[in-house]
Amino acid sequence: MSRLGILISGRGSNFEAIADRIVRGELPAEIAVVISNRPDAHGLEAARRRGLPAVSLPSRGLDREVYDRMLIEELRHHQVELVCLAGFMRLLSAGFIRAFPQRILNIHPSLLPAFPGLDAQQQALEHGVKITGCTVHFVDEDLDAGPIILQRAVPVEDDDTVETLSARILAEEHRVYTEAIRIVLSGRYRIEGRRVLSI
Repeated sequence: MSRLGILISGRGSNFEAIADRIVRGELPAEIAVVISNRPDAHGLEAARRRGLPAVSLPSRGLDREVYDRMLIEELRHHQVELVCLAGFMRLLSAGFIRAFPQRILNIHPSLLPAFPGLDAQQQALEHGVKITGCTVHFVDEDLDAGPIILQRAVPVEDDDTVETLSARILAEEHRVYTEAIRIVLSGRYRIEGRRVLSI
């Protein structure tokens, strides 16, 4: 069974959605460790309540390369095979990417390549788009730019606020992330250039 390492910085709702799918037998994996760069992250306590290894690895004041070496060591200690970023609010170094080639996934609250980076929902509202959504992609050395595995569209309503739009996108994230993890774990895909294709 594949061992997942979940990286979080906050409440960890995507982590909990993944954990729920595993418990229900919908995802053939186990969560080897949950790691947060913020000691007060709610998701750490949620992991502990589930009986999962939960590690606080504070990043404040540390050089990115130094921190990422610590992170790699912790993930390898737990024999992690697939790294899943679930609201992990740090940019990863090239060294970290190379340590887990095509084994790092991220979920982003927009239809990439639209609205990369922070505040994607605010960006969508400011641009007046009628449809946004979420994207699960492989992580490479560029920000929110790796090959796309799955996307889900979410309509933007006329009366949406950042909060209401974010909530609807998050509901889709909880569904699509597990689907994308299942695809990657199955191995039934190939990457051609930027495209992730089924095989």
